[in-house]
Formats: sequence, C-alpha cells, structure tokens
Amino acid sequence: MVDQARARRLAKRISSIVATAIEYEIKDPRLRFVTVTDAKVSGDLREATVYYTVMGETLDIEPDYAAAAAGLEKAKGVLRSKVGAGTGVKFTPTLAFILDKVPDVAREMEELLARARASDDEVAKAAANATHAGDADPYKVERDDES
Repeated sequence: MVDQARARRLAKRISSIVATAIEYEIKDPRLRFVTVTDAKVSGDLREATVYYTVMGETLDIEPDYAAAAAGLEKAKGVLRSKVGAGTGVKFTPTLAFILDKVPDVAREMEELLARARASDDEVAKAAANATHAGDADPYKVERDDES
C-alpha cells in the first residue's frame, strides 16, 4: 500500500511539470490555450490522470477540444519523459489526459444563479405593490358586548 500523502505530492508535482512543459517547451499551437487543472495518481504510482481544460481565444469563440486532445495525445511521450526527469521516481507513470468539465459546469451554474436572481427581483417588485388579501389584521379581536 502506498502512502496517500506521497501520491498526492507526486500528483501535484506531475501537474506542475506537465503545465510548465505545455506552456514553455511544447510548441504545438493546438496546446496554446490548454490549462492543467488537476492530476491524480493511482495507488501503485504507475498511472497518472491529468485533467485539463481549454479556454477559447475570446469569450465568443468556442474552444477546440478535439484539437487540444489530439495535441496532448501527440505530446504524451515527451510529457512523460519530462515527468520522469522531474520526479525521480523509480517507475515513470503513464499519462492519461481527461477533459475537465468543471469550468463549463461552473459557467452553467452562474447562468442559473443569474436567472434565479432575476426571478427573485421580479417577485420582490410584485410584492412591493401588493396588499393583503383580507384585513390588515387577520386575527379576530374580542368585542365588548355592551348592549
């Protein structure tokens, strides 16, 4: 059984090495907007999963996920060599790249929250001009029977 703290440290180091290599050393234009978000290492330290996301050039242009995946697949050997040289472990883990959906889910959640805020504002505006359906004081008041 491998120490989980060691696996986390190795995953963090792999994430850092891969991100630095993509940014400064690999000249593939398909990887220009790739950002490494996380890495996980298996319990036996033989397999590493690197999570990445792709940002668009501008907000209105959809990122090219397929090209980024192809670029990472092509650079996998070089990146594994960099990881082996940078970590110094006995066995260099194999790398698998998985597209991280967290930024997309966060963006969708922000849109849902904005719609909920707008709906709340509409309800607040309608409630500002509302009046009670019955009396202002709905509770019965005891009457004095002085007849």
